Amino acid sequence: MTTVTTGKDKDPAAGSAGAADATEFVAPRAEDLAEFLAGRDRPPRPSALGASLTFGRRAMLKIKHVPEQLFDVTAFPIMMVLMYTYLFGGALAGSVSSYVQFLLPGILVMSVVMITMYTGVSVNTDIDKGVFDRFRTLPVWRPAPMVGYLLGDVVRYLIASAVMLSVGLAIGYRPAGGPAGVLLGVALLMVFSFAFSWIWTMFGLLLRSEKSVMGVSMMVIFPLTFLSNVFVDPRTMPGWLQAFVNNNPVTHLSTAVRDLMAGHRPAADIGWTLGWSALFVLVFGWITMRLYNRK
Repeated sequence: MTTVTTGKDKDPAAGSAGAADATEFVAPRAEDLAEFLAGRDRPPRPSALGASLTFGRRAMLKIKHVPEQLFDVTAFPIMMVLMYTYLFGGALAGSVSSYVQFLLPGILVMSVVMITMYTGVSVNTDIDKGVFDRFRTLPVWRPAPMVGYLLGDVVRYLIASAVMLSVGLAIGYRPAGGPAGVLLGVALLMVFSFAFSWIWTMFGLLLRSEKSVMGVSMMVIFPLTFLSNVFVDPRTMPGWLQAFVNNNPVTHLSTAVRDLMAGHRPAADIGWTLGWSALFVLVFGWITMRLYNRK
C-alpha cells in the first residue's frame, strides 16, 4: 500500500512547533501489485489429509463456541442407559445387573448411531449460511469439507462412548473382554459411524431445511435401531421380523461390539459390519460428492 505524506501550512505564531504531518493512504496500482506478487512463491497446496484435518478442527471449534452441542453426547446417553436398564431390566432378564451385561453394548451402538444424524443437520445449516460457497472456491481436496465434518463428529462419538461406558460400569456392567475388548468394540463402532454418517451428509445437501433433514433422518434411523437385537434376542420375535432383524446392519454391529467386549472374536459379524461400512462410503459418499459439486 502506498503512503503519501503532506505537510500542513505552518502557523506563523506557533513557529516550527506548529507543523503537523498527515498521512494519506492510496490504493496500490495494479502494476505494482502484480510485480509484488510475481516475486513471491506460491504456497504449496494442502494435502488431502491436511485439508480434512483442518475442516475437522473447524467442526471442533464450533463445539467450543457452542458447548450446548455436547448435550446429545453427554446427557442423552446417560438418560438412555439408565432409562432402558431400569425400565426393562427386571421384566426381561429378572434383574438389572443381568440385563445390563446384554444391554449396554447394544444401547451404546444405538445411541452413537442415532447421534450420527446431526452431521446432516450441520451440513444443511452451513449451506443456508452460505459457508459452502466459500468452501467451493478454496484450492483444497474436493471432499475435504465433508470428511472434516465426519472427523469432527468422530470425537463426539468417542465422548458419548466414554460417558455411556462410565455410567454402565457404575451400575454394574463388567466387560469380560477387559480394556482390550472394549477398545476393539469402540473402534469398530467408530468405523461404522463414520461410514454411516455419509447417509446424513447426502440428506443435508439434498433437503432444503434443517427440519426436513431431522424428519427424514428419524424415519430412517428409528426402524434400523429399534428393529435390531439392541434390546432383546431376535429369537423371541416372529419369523417374518427375524428375517429383517438378522440382516439389519445395526444388528451385525451390535452383535460384534457385544461379543468383542465379552472377550470373543465374532469374525462373521465383524466382516458384515466392515462390509456395510464400505458400502455406505462407496454409495452415499459418491452421491454426496455429486450433490456437493452440483449444488
